[in-house]
Amino acid sequence: MTVVSTRSAGASPASEPLEEPVERPAARAGGTALLIRVAAYLAFAVVMLYFALFARGFLNPTNVINVVEQSAVLGLLAYGMTVVVIGGGSNVVSGGIDLSLAANVGLSGAVFAVALKAGYPATDAVLLTFLTGLAIGAVNALAVVGLGILPLLATLAVMNVCAGAELVLTENVVITVDSPVTSFFSSASFLGVSALAWSLVVATLLFAVLLQLSRWGLRLHAVGAYPDAARAAGLPVARYVVSSYLISGICGSAAAILYVSRLSSSTPGAGDMLLSIIVTALMGVVFSRRLVPSVGGTLLSVLFIGFLINGFQLVNVSSYWVNGVQGVLILLVVSMTSLTRREAH
Repeated sequence: MTVVSTRSAGASPASEPLEEPVERPAARAGGTALLIRVAAYLAFAVVMLYFALFARGFLNPTNVINVVEQSAVLGLLAYGMTVVVIGGGSNVVSGGIDLSLAANVGLSGAVFAVALKAGYPATDAVLLTFLTGLAIGAVNALAVVGLGILPLLATLAVMNVCAGAELVLTENVVITVDSPVTSFFSSASFLGVSALAWSLVVATLLFAVLLQLSRWGLRLHAVGAYPDAARAAGLPVARYVVSSYLISGICGSAAAILYVSRLSSSTPGAGDMLLSIIVTALMGVVFSRRLVPSVGGTLLSVLFIGFLINGFQLVNVSSYWVNGVQGVLILLVVSMTSLTRREAH
């Protein structure tokens, strides 16, 4: 029997065209994410090196502890924002965000100060403060989950309500306070480190366990990243999103107690922290693996902003530049993460 070959007479296996390897989008996105992460660490190192060389006393242990102490309030708020971003997804427009956090600090701090001024025991004042933050988180959850309003718009509305309520409660004046709680956070120390600085350390450990080691945290990541798959797996997606806003509200009230303790008063203007909260939460993504929000990334971002502000002060650069720099950082982070997501698809 004759076997007929389909290959042409002059052809050989070596002469056949080989298929060119196709670069997968996921591989390109992974490479870009790695470059972004490396660039973020290099930027941190360059900033630290610059201020170490040109700002006297920048790396002095006392100054470093001072930066950590000053970053405690921002750190708590950034962790609250991180929880919301994880639960709602990291899309800047439609994903999880809580613009009311800074206003939460203002209103919760006002409640704390007014309660102490009215003669309430410190424990009652602390309880009222946490109830205020929890109520703000519940309103945000109702608007986002119950009414289906975009988180960006819902929390923006709640932010304005809180800001107005603070002005009504305080009549736009500074309310000085003095209590065992405020005295503890403002003057107590352990191993030469202030209670305010330790509060950031404790909060970091708590959120690391909550978000990265607990079942709730792992499921929250799944809910935010793959909501449809989470629903198909039987996870109560709405309940997890609600819980993220409640935790964010509690973070706001806890930060308010530290804020009032540090200043020994409830001072209008806490809303000015909003830009710093947003930039730390967004920058925390670029310090994390696979550009996914994490406690470690958020902590590095908080310290980065803290050292940046402190360095500006030491080299006598106007604080007005800080907001401009933070705005540029937000633009860069959003641009880079958007580029990575487009490459992944």
